[in-house]
Amino acid sequence: MQENKKSSLWNRLKNSFGPGVITGIADDDPSGIATYAQTGAMFGLSQLWLALFSFPFMTAIQEMCGRIGMVTGKGLAGVIKIYYSKKILAVAVLLLAIANIVNIGADLGAMASSLQLIFPIPFWSSLIFLTVITILAEVFVAYPNYVKFLKYLALTVFAYVLAALVVKQDWHTIVLSTIIPHIEFSNAYILNIIAMLGTTISPYLFFWQSDEEVEEEIIHKKIRAMGKGVPKIAISDVAQMRSDTMFGMLISNLITFFIIITSAKTFGTLGIHEVTSAAQVASSLEPIAGHFAALLFTIAILGTGLLAVPVLAGSAAYAIAEALNWEEGLSKRFSQAKGFYLVIIVATIVGVLINMLNVSPITMLYYAAALNGLLAPPLMFLILLIGNNKKILGNFTNGKLSNILGITITVAMGIIAIFFVKSMF
Repeated sequence: MQENKKSSLWNRLKNSFGPGVITGIADDDPSGIATYAQTGAMFGLSQLWLALFSFPFMTAIQEMCGRIGMVTGKGLAGVIKIYYSKKILAVAVLLLAIANIVNIGADLGAMASSLQLIFPIPFWSSLIFLTVITILAEVFVAYPNYVKFLKYLALTVFAYVLAALVVKQDWHTIVLSTIIPHIEFSNAYILNIIAMLGTTISPYLFFWQSDEEVEEEIIHKKIRAMGKGVPKIAISDVAQMRSDTMFGMLISNLITFFIIITSAKTFGTLGIHEVTSAAQVASSLEPIAGHFAALLFTIAILGTGLLAVPVLAGSAAYAIAEALNWEEGLSKRFSQAKGFYLVIIVATIVGVLINMLNVSPITMLYYAAALNGLLAPPLMFLILLIGNNKKILGNFTNGKLSNILGITITVAMGIIAIFFVKSMF
């Protein structure tokens, strides 16, 4: 009887996982893992405060995106197309496509590089194999089944939580570093803040969550298809979406927190201050995995990568399809939305070609995160405009707290990006 109650509770919990949780898990993609590991190696615990600092802000932005999709029955690009100019739509889609394609290439390169740690196969062979797997998964696996798969793929990153808890830590210093920001005005420090915020508050997550809220409405038959019909939304629906989003962002930031702690301790002990290879990142798991550290790391990178690459390609496909009035949606078959799925395929293949640059996959992940940080502020400004537009959202516009958090992080990331670009020249 007790087991049945536990099983029923677990089933209810699983079923409550929505786009917010999936978005939060996808946020800790290979780019995120590499950036957090680099942060711990380069700066120890001095940027640990960002894990706490970013939580309310990323929650506010993602909640706006989810609410926009839920209330309008359209993704961000669809809303922008109807209520704003074609130039704004073109800029938004272009920024998203650039950031996503670079991120796709970096993620796939890191996945291939990690696979080499356990299998002695050429880099390009493993890269092509993984690319084919990710394309087939998103194009030919039915969305209801695929979304179940998404919920569990990236749970392997919790290995970093165990690693941080197994090693003896100075928790007093960790707590102080978490709640008291440490600021340095060096190019390296500012670049890392951009990369940290960029891999946490990422453009592809904005578009992905708004579209996935609409996909959920299609599954529950609130609307017929993407952009076709306006769903009836109750306050309880928005409340459920908010709790789902908050839980997803909490998972994301907890993983960020523990990867930085693990990396700071491990790399600090080894005297490593810059991470440039998959083997180095894998070594941070040696306290719990020993000789199996490479295997555990590879599973984590593959799990998060197989989750994130379809999300990256899918968010670009949603935006382009909405902009061009194509049939769209993971709930449709390939034959029903050929243009949508072709964007996924092309974006993934172009991302693969980025690996022809003479840059290590781990380094590429880091700079992909920084690029996200540079491109995110204009998109966040647009999200704020939509979130406060009564013509679009009616009674579901932003509240005061959402606006305070949204405006603060948009201005902060904009200033940091401008400061960094100016310092480079």
